[in-house]
Amino acid sequence: MTLPESARPVQPTAQGSTEPPHDAGRGVIGNELLTALAGAILLVLIVVELVTTASLRTLMSAHVFLGVLLAGPLAVKLASTGYRFVRYYTRSPAYVRRGPPLLALRLLAPLLIATTLVIIGSGIGLIVTGPAQAGPLLPLHGFSVLVWLPLFAIHTVAHILKVPRLVADDWSQPAAARASGRGRRIGMNLGVLLFGAFAAILLLPAAVPWIAWSQTNGKIPAPVIVGTIVAILALLATRPLRWR
Repeated sequence: MTLPESARPVQPTAQGSTEPPHDAGRGVIGNELLTALAGAILLVLIVVELVTTASLRTLMSAHVFLGVLLAGPLAVKLASTGYRFVRYYTRSPAYVRRGPPLLALRLLAPLLIATTLVIIGSGIGLIVTGPAQAGPLLPLHGFSVLVWLPLFAIHTVAHILKVPRLVADDWSQPAAARASGRGRRIGMNLGVLLFGAFAAILLLPAAVPWIAWSQTNGKIPAPVIVGTIVAILALLATRPLRWR
């Protein structure tokens, strides 16, 4: 069995590079695989989190728990993509050879990251303040979801074919052909999930007022409905599957 083209280290062409070719290529691949694994975990958690919004009256506690839990994989994904960003723009030969993400995705990335952080931050802030003192946090949370949904949809569809292939490649390759560090990648993601679960358990008692609030306000939030419609229209307009 051989590595697919997307996961093969390439030999350096830059003159005077001090990076060992084999290690440099493996580093790029490892970063790509870490990003893919964190992204896959994050996608599953986000989809389940969105499903809970369909019945907040009965699933508010799950909504809160998942909202805190997904912060860990998000941190891993932001760190791995940020590392690639820094290495590429500091002209690391191996990362330059791999090339940057598509221009459209690079243009969307800052707004996607900003809205994601606002959603997570405002959500945790709402848990702490409770519905009685939510103030501007609740409309901020809703508006950020509305803006975030179409960006998330485009980003997800653009990577939907590549990410499962990368994760499957990492698991299916024999040890001699596999990029090093699979154990570290798994350990890092499991570690942040365990830490996130612990944090979520600690915060759940603070969410009790929201669980009570949801009994009379548990309908699907309007920003989720509008954001979903905008996301569908954005996918039809941009057709990100054709970007690859």
